[in-house]
Amino acid sequence: MDGLLIDSEDLYTVITNEILQKYGRPLLPWSIKAQMQGRPAPEAGKIFHDFAKLPISEEQLNEERSALQRKYFPRSQPLPGVRTLLNNLASTKSTSEPVYIALATSSHSGNYKLKTDHQTDLMSVFPDANKVLGDDPRIGNGRGKPLPDIYLLALETINAELRQQGKIEIKPEECLVFEDAVPGVEAGRRAGMQVVWCPHPGLLGAFKGREEEVLAGATGSHKEADKFDAEKEAEQLQAWRLQGAGKPGTIGDGFGQLYATLEDFPYEKYGIRIP
Repeated sequence: MDGLLIDSEDLYTVITNEILQKYGRPLLPWSIKAQMQGRPAPEAGKIFHDFAKLPISEEQLNEERSALQRKYFPRSQPLPGVRTLLNNLASTKSTSEPVYIALATSSHSGNYKLKTDHQTDLMSVFPDANKVLGDDPRIGNGRGKPLPDIYLLALETINAELRQQGKIEIKPEECLVFEDAVPGVEAGRRAGMQVVWCPHPGLLGAFKGREEEVLAGATGSHKEADKFDAEKEAEQLQAWRLQGAGKPGTIGDGFGQLYATLEDFPYEKYGIRIP
């Protein structure tokens, strides 16, 4: 969602830089922001703390950040091409080849509400049962992106509905993940899904020359994440009943594609027929 559907990643930068400037610290560079993007709040917070070294307590930082989020997040707007993309995907619902849509975001419920309450028309294309937020209790501690759990759970919300209807379940390789963040791309690839990477120009610049690594989910972010809960990974993946999940892809395998914008998205390339 953040930085992919709505411009909230830019708002995160505004908020962060306002705090950094207040305490005489340097502005947030893309080399650091790239590591924070798409990650759950605790992991992103640790990366920021190691960089910023602010002369205030964690409690005060959270208070100042929350106040600025309440100010800026309600200003978020859809990114170019998003409204058309979502409307087109939703229009397939009544056809013989419907596209099933789910939302998988690291944003917790409170921030999600701030960012979307004024955009109910945009977010209404996602059924409530198919919205998976960062504080969803079904995602274990330390199991956020770049681990695959959030996308596997999003798929399960769809398959649960299909099972009730007596329909064939969707396989991971039949899914298409839309992402802007590098850890998110890796999460999608480790879930065994195809991925569209639509990054901010600043992020793309930070990974210049490494685009194919990102698309394969092979930048190594998973190694860092595995430190949080490595012993439970095999058990968790077995619970999802998905053989082979958990591994990144290989460079050049075609399961990852880079797009500068979601405008003029090539639906036919993915077998999607818009009525």
